Amino acid sequence: MTDFFPLHSSVLAKSGLLALLILSACKQDKTATTARDPKQYTIEQFYKTKSTGAGVFSPDEQKLLVHSNETGIFNLYEINIADGAKKALTQSTTESIFAINYVPGSREVLYSSDKGGNEIDHIYLLKADGSSQDLTPGEKEVSGFSDWAKDKKSFFYTSNKRDERFFDLYQMEVGTWKSTLLYENKDGYGTDAISRYGDWVALSKSITTSENQLFLYDLKTRQLKEISDPAQAGKYNTSGFSADGKTFFYTSDVGKEFAYLMQYDLATADRKTAYETNWDVMFADQSENGKYQVIGINEDGKNKLIIRDANGKDVAFPAIPDGDVTAVKIAPSEKMMRLSVGTSKSPNDLYVYNFETKELKRLTNNASPEINPDDLATATVVRYKSFDGLDIPAIYFKPLNASATNKVPALVWVHGGPGGQSRVGYSSFIQYLVNHGYAVLMVNNRGSSGYGKSFYKMDDQNHGEKDLQDCIYGKKYLQSLEYIDKERIGIIGGSYGGYMTMAAMTFTPNEFQTGVNIFGVTNWLRTLNSIPPYWESFRKALYAEMGNPTTADSVRLHRISPLFHAKSVKNPIMVLQGANDPRVLQIESDEIVEAVKKNNVPVEYLVFPDEGHGFVKKENEMKGYSGVLAFLDKYLKAPAPVKQ
Repeated sequence: MTDFFPLHSSVLAKSGLLALLILSACKQDKTATTARDPKQYTIEQFYKTKSTGAGVFSPDEQKLLVHSNETGIFNLYEINIADGAKKALTQSTTESIFAINYVPGSREVLYSSDKGGNEIDHIYLLKADGSSQDLTPGEKEVSGFSDWAKDKKSFFYTSNKRDERFFDLYQMEVGTWKSTLLYENKDGYGTDAISRYGDWVALSKSITTSENQLFLYDLKTRQLKEISDPAQAGKYNTSGFSADGKTFFYTSDVGKEFAYLMQYDLATADRKTAYETNWDVMFADQSENGKYQVIGINEDGKNKLIIRDANGKDVAFPAIPDGDVTAVKIAPSEKMMRLSVGTSKSPNDLYVYNFETKELKRLTNNASPEINPDDLATATVVRYKSFDGLDIPAIYFKPLNASATNKVPALVWVHGGPGGQSRVGYSSFIQYLVNHGYAVLMVNNRGSSGYGKSFYKMDDQNHGEKDLQDCIYGKKYLQSLEYIDKERIGIIGGSYGGYMTMAAMTFTPNEFQTGVNIFGVTNWLRTLNSIPPYWESFRKALYAEMGNPTTADSVRLHRISPLFHAKSVKNPIMVLQGANDPRVLQIESDEIVEAVKKNNVPVEYLVFPDEGHGFVKKENEMKGYSGVLAFLDKYLKAPAPVKQ
């Protein structure tokens, strides 16, 4: 399921650190009833937590290549597997750097980076002498690494340098760093994957956000073949090619409520179901020589991972006390496996497991050394009824000091999207709010992914209406809990969740005492008219869900855009915005702030000149989120709420 407005933030959507722990799935909160006062921590203490991503094995499999934000932004590091020693490879102080992979047979490294959050990612070569070379230097060129060729002498990547609307497929030779155009994408397909043998390309064509076509393009014969069934509309997502290049894997929800894994024989065109369960299969990936296959499942807001051998037999995971395995990467030799492990109270850490010796080594400790995890809240999965009886799933954090005699304020949190999902993972920001006495209910309103295709479609052309009611009924759920202060409930969200926040504050101004809009849409007409050109391949799909601003849909888009109804806002709001945001332009936040100020309503506004659509710099996160807490303490917790 596509999230069209994800945030560049470890908290709000980009990092992919899905630290997941499910303790209950109930209709009422069943967390511990014995309240106690935890030690309270500062924002600086919370942001001594580190985020570590990637974890790619070096050619000799003695080290892992990672990116970490321990300096405040992401830089590249090598971790020695034998003893956990870490060595910095880059020392950027301005732009975050994200690991791609080692160059085979060398100590050189590929990485990606943009400028100030503008999302124009380039592929760079980090040379042995520490210097860098931009391999995709076009000023407006957005490039993405795809895979290494089977012989490791070249890699495949996508780029929009020929036509900024569409991504072509290229092959770049190692050493000369010269590229060759393999597939010219003139028809607006999504270039999803390429076989390591360079003979097949998987392409997709968006129709709506819940329906697409899937194709295979033969690079030798230049023939295009549809893999999706024209007679059965649904979602088809590429899961790549087998290690031997003979099989293509994809997921589909055709005929079912949840996505299942399919395998397609490239020689015979035979296909069969490879794996199915009662939740969405998110992906499948084979190890270098096909000895193992990893399957990822989105199970009620958490990752469930399965590893199978070549015979389809499950491979046991190592036991890790108090930890959930959320991601794995198998070494090219297929002798070791990197694991990412975390919980809702602990950020993901990297481990390496040796299949032969059964030895498990922990390589990182990303938790803040100054925070006792016993002072943090455990996430639980809850469900409540919305206005029409629909069950709404949510992730809930209860402050440890909350009780019937110590009622606490609360926040309804709305995720990004449309079509995103709040998940049970670690968030410094969420834990910071809860540690300071706020209950947080992360609502997965109708239209969220992960709960079946029928649920996912429920908000199409209905945004700011029934999905907003789901948030309001989330507030009612909170009010049903004896330890929640019923008069002190606010709403907060990022990106699409920021839109939902402002929709609540404008369309239902008496419901929430405060609203915090983080990088959120407030004018759908402008946003949909100004999406980046490289989104062209799914522009129509986005319009199908949200509405087309150039047609009669513009009337509805005007009606659901908070900017045009700002005079209705009664209660205090806070807005956070990145100056380089290519998805939600700063002018949107500028205008909503000015409009609400005319109501003589308290408004606080923070603009970050070196961020895009979300945070990648710790300094900015700390400034923004400490500002949010101060705002909430002033307008939600401290004063007597205004009676409406």
